[in-house]
Amino acid sequence: MEFIKITPNDNVAVALVDLKAGTEVCGVTLVEDIPAGHKFALKQIAEGETVRKYNNPIGHATSDIAPGAWVHTHTMKTNLDGLLEYSYSPIEIPALPEGKATFKGFVRADGRVGIRNEIWIIPTVGCVNETAEVLAKKASEFVSGSVDGVYAFTHPFGCSQLGDDHKNTQLALAGLTLHPNAGGVLVLGLGCENNQIDSFRKVLEEDGRYIDETRIKFLNCQDVDNEIDVALDILRDLCAQAAQDKREEVSADKLIVGLKCGGSDGFSGITANPTVGVFSDMLIGCGGSTILTEVPEMFGAETLLMERAESEDIYNKTVSLINDFKSYFIRYGQTVYENPSPGNKKGGITTLEDKSLGCTQKSGSAAVKDVLTYGQGVRKAGLNLLSAPGNDLVASTALAVSGAQLVIFTTGRGTPFGCPVPTVKVSSNTPLAEKKPHWIDFNAGVICETGDIAACGKDLFEYIMALASGEAYTNNEKNGMRGISIFKDGVTL
Repeated sequence: MEFIKITPNDNVAVALVDLKAGTEVCGVTLVEDIPAGHKFALKQIAEGETVRKYNNPIGHATSDIAPGAWVHTHTMKTNLDGLLEYSYSPIEIPALPEGKATFKGFVRADGRVGIRNEIWIIPTVGCVNETAEVLAKKASEFVSGSVDGVYAFTHPFGCSQLGDDHKNTQLALAGLTLHPNAGGVLVLGLGCENNQIDSFRKVLEEDGRYIDETRIKFLNCQDVDNEIDVALDILRDLCAQAAQDKREEVSADKLIVGLKCGGSDGFSGITANPTVGVFSDMLIGCGGSTILTEVPEMFGAETLLMERAESEDIYNKTVSLINDFKSYFIRYGQTVYENPSPGNKKGGITTLEDKSLGCTQKSGSAAVKDVLTYGQGVRKAGLNLLSAPGNDLVASTALAVSGAQLVIFTTGRGTPFGCPVPTVKVSSNTPLAEKKPHWIDFNAGVICETGDIAACGKDLFEYIMALASGEAYTNNEKNGMRGISIFKDGVTL
């Protein structure tokens, strides 16, 4: 295929390959070269007229656009501006086909299931980051049996923070400390920080959460003579315990998958994101859960999520999710719709509506079951919305904190990064997959040739089940690329 008109009501189409001026496509003759992933007009679009893609407005023309002309930032702009008022208008959501699937995971004492069996070192404060990294390197010598490795998740916070920032740090670290992918955890403190271990333990215990005292250990470096020796003894014991863990066959309803995109391009909403939407519906049909985040990249498509809210209460929570994030931008005097990024634009995305309508396709067609605040764990099976920004590492960390055992990350431009859990890079185009095979785990770009999104989604589902069973590992895991970033909004003392 050379181009795609996504829906019959669209007045633009997307080039799937570089198209030359003079080429006749979709009933028009191109009047200029159109780069792959970019849009061209299918009819005359007058100045001020709405530009439609995905059967929705993605902005308006800033000048007359001739049939066959390139439609991008030089000829159109967003329709969005500030806070909006919404009305509750639910739609009937067809039931998803029920399915059954299993994977082999590590069943933890609280009944949750890990897809990896790792030892994690969680610093309560940035002052012990280097100590944590030294310990992770030394403790790698203790890895045996089913242990997948020892990792330290360093960060610059835990002290000199106030209010919500301090609480967010504690919530994020608590979610990681209790994560089922960790077969053992050493919480490493200094002893004089704001995030004292005693107060941090209270956060761990909130909502009656279970703490396995045999697998979660605590150490303040100031309390002992040689913290390295003491910590290594603890880590040696944790590794020995975790080495005895065995994978068991469990239902896919135990799986929680985070959905994220980054470095999107004009193909993302045509190939990769709809493929993930198929996966999401399949997993939810099996009783599992997915989490959609990056709230600023819902702007312009938020009503499509609101109308899928399971109840009016969930609708109201979705409205608050959107408006609270817009207010966060406004509070700092920033433009709410300062998006897409330069890389997005180069790849063919023009406005935030263009980006968001592609982005939200990762959520498939399921009802929105719950809306989570930052740091909150999944409480209901099905599709969840999570409050977090669009930043790749901040959002991916937030997904892991909320209980995702893995994150599916779609991309049109590529990135090597990984968060604390396996981070599956799904490319939107084949050239990226061929250029960066050490970054990309799954290629959805084949849809440009096959046109079969459903088949690609099924292939992704099978790959994820194998990944969850330990039969495959992501490139970020193989390359040792993983880290965390905690959301910050406020004063640092």
